[in-house]
Amino acid sequence: MITRALIVGCAVLLGSCAQQTSPTAEGNSNSRVRVLVFSKTAGFRHRSIPVGIDCVREVLAGTAEVEATEDSSRFTDKELARFTAVVFLSTTGDVLDSSQQDAFRRFVENGGGFAGIHAASDTEHDWPWFTDMIGARFIGHPPVQPATIVVEDRTHESTRMLPARWQRTDEWYRFHRNPRSMDGIHVLASLDESTYQGGGMDGDHPCAWWRLMGRGRCWYTAGGHTEESFQEPLFRDHLRGGILWACGVSIPQTP
Repeated sequence: MITRALIVGCAVLLGSCAQQTSPTAEGNSNSRVRVLVFSKTAGFRHRSIPVGIDCVREVLAGTAEVEATEDSSRFTDKELARFTAVVFLSTTGDVLDSSQQDAFRRFVENGGGFAGIHAASDTEHDWPWFTDMIGARFIGHPPVQPATIVVEDRTHESTRMLPARWQRTDEWYRFHRNPRSMDGIHVLASLDESTYQGGGMDGDHPCAWWRLMGRGRCWYTAGGHTEESFQEPLFRDHLRGGILWACGVSIPQTP
């Protein structure tokens, strides 16, 4: 006969097992969140790339495993399936062949995350799917200078720590179209073109946004040209929030 004590004991044991195996948002040593940082360049190469890779490793420490590569042959279905999200860190030019493009598209549309930093928008200009995924294509910039960013959505994981008007120095990209005009794009922040020279987007200048592609989360920030950017506490928090959002990981809000 099955006794009440035995039933209660089994329930406690099952509950304990569930607590041990269920994923948590932060700091779980059993977490299988993995991020691939891809920084191959076929055009201009930013000297901030090594500092940027170190930054991603540091801000995701304890939350995600991070691997870095410039080997595009890793863009296969089998290899990408190991990762929760892929970060394009100042990639430039044509960095993937057609089979690698197909594997990456399947990865994103089937639920893999994407985070693009700075020159990620100067990548794969002749691949329409990539342009739609990232939202807009880089076409130019004025010299590095201070500017004010207007944070339009302060509820997102990548922007909720930011001030409503965020002043910082970087290289401010212009784009071939306003991503705000595209279906599915949610703008997080934009540049106040009155605060610097050479804006070139007719006063409406998004610089960070997100969208969905199939079941995948895609996030982009135009910042990150300078090595100093990756030492800024707020910019580091911005990157951390954007990458983890792309991974589908919630970040607890601090009181």
